[in-house]
Amino acid sequence: MAPRVLISDALSEAAVAIFKERGIEVDFQPDLGKDKDKLAEIIGQFDGLAIRSATKVTDKILEKATNLKVVGRAGIGVDNVDIPAATAKGVIVMNTPFGNSITTAEHAIALMFALARQIPSADASTQAGKWEKNKFMGVEITAKVLGIIGCGNIGSIVAERGVGLKMRVIAFDPFLTPERALDLGVEKVELDDLLARADFITLHTPLTPQTKNILSAENLAKTKKGVRVINCARGGLVDEEALRKLLDSGHVAGAAFDVFITEPAKENPLFGHPNVVCTPHLGASTSEAQENVALQVAEQMSDYLTRGAISNAVNFPSITAEEAPKLKPFIALAEKLGSFAGQVIDSAIKKVTITYEGEVGQLKIKALTASAIAGILRPLLADVNVVSAPAVAKERGIVIDEVSRAAADADYESLITLTVETDKSSHSIAGTVFHDGKPRIIAINDIKIDAAVAPVMIYVSNEDKPGFIGRFASLLGNASVNIATFALGRDREGGSAIALVEVDGAVPESVQNEVKALPGVKKVKALAF
Repeated sequence: MAPRVLISDALSEAAVAIFKERGIEVDFQPDLGKDKDKLAEIIGQFDGLAIRSATKVTDKILEKATNLKVVGRAGIGVDNVDIPAATAKGVIVMNTPFGNSITTAEHAIALMFALARQIPSADASTQAGKWEKNKFMGVEITAKVLGIIGCGNIGSIVAERGVGLKMRVIAFDPFLTPERALDLGVEKVELDDLLARADFITLHTPLTPQTKNILSAENLAKTKKGVRVINCARGGLVDEEALRKLLDSGHVAGAAFDVFITEPAKENPLFGHPNVVCTPHLGASTSEAQENVALQVAEQMSDYLTRGAISNAVNFPSITAEEAPKLKPFIALAEKLGSFAGQVIDSAIKKVTITYEGEVGQLKIKALTASAIAGILRPLLADVNVVSAPAVAKERGIVIDEVSRAAADADYESLITLTVETDKSSHSIAGTVFHDGKPRIIAINDIKIDAAVAPVMIYVSNEDKPGFIGRFASLLGNASVNIATFALGRDREGGSAIALVEVDGAVPESVQNEVKALPGVKKVKALAF
């Protein structure tokens, strides 16, 4: 029996044709996504569901989707899909992370030109019959410094366009390697350097806890007088109130925004300023981009339903049903080791080496490596998944090495060691899976430790001196941070020590700062898994 796919949002006829050519029955109902009751009524008949943003794939919809195997989102954002509920039901969720890249990059460039030459204001004035030629004095783009925050898939396209426009392009991106920067023709810089030097600042980073408010009031105050700010990435990357004040004072010469903290943006602090250009989240709105993502999602879903091939899945790696039971606990371990490294490291990654020892080395290690790399990248790149992670790493010039050894340490049947080399240092973390199937961390930077991975932990590196543990624990207690487990390790008496502490809730930044101030503390990091 041929697989059946329901298309509940507007997708191009070409995408429908791809499904049919691959022997898949298609029910094309582009307005159905707006009617959740009708969708719930019929979803049980289908193996696949192709959507854009209008359809909400909730847990209630998934409960009714008794035959559903795959949801395909034509576009990058999957916030309209309940990922945990889909995963629990074994439903693959795919997106198309690269289909909108050129379109979004071009929109950023278009907004840069609009700002430089005051095109929207000049157009409105001219069409009103005013002919105010002397009012609209612009600036040239050539030889200006273009500062790019986030030089990934979209940011690198903007960088190439900026170089082509004879701009001097500088980029802040912790994952951008010097080699990749050289290939793009950009100068890799720290954020404060970019703020001080850039004539135009454009943002191309996802919204994560690390990037939220990256252009805060404090950072905006560090910018060069006369700077122009462009945001086609995500609302929340810029403090809109602070930006408005700097626009009013004249410190910031202009701003162009396609995304806002609250959308649809009916009101906004930036609205009404003469040097602000706003568009209604048009980054992906070209006919080419809409066609690209539609064709891409149709191809991906067809491959999965007819051949079992998985690509751009946000909730599952590329493994077969037979391999899944053995791989699952090690996938969790690899992701947790990667997440630990990604949260602790704060400089550009050059190389990642993953060593598989013992029984785990006989499994499909590509899926494990993808999980580890996704874990490393996800703290700063929220949209990365286990399928796209290796490609994203390659795009950023990160070298990935895999090593398999037949025998593990005598104490363990299987061992995974993750070593991350940055432009400043090298970090390693090792872990295993015990018979309970839960991942455990057994060494950090060659210091032995034994810690189960918990949702919230505190990592501390310190000098091995008497009194530290008491001061540390007292500090947490005084801040009402409850300790669940406390794992310790050291390389030698009086040498370097580490603590990995499970706590029962979030750790305020003020508490982390107090821990940092304790004598002998080298590094403190609150971790979330």
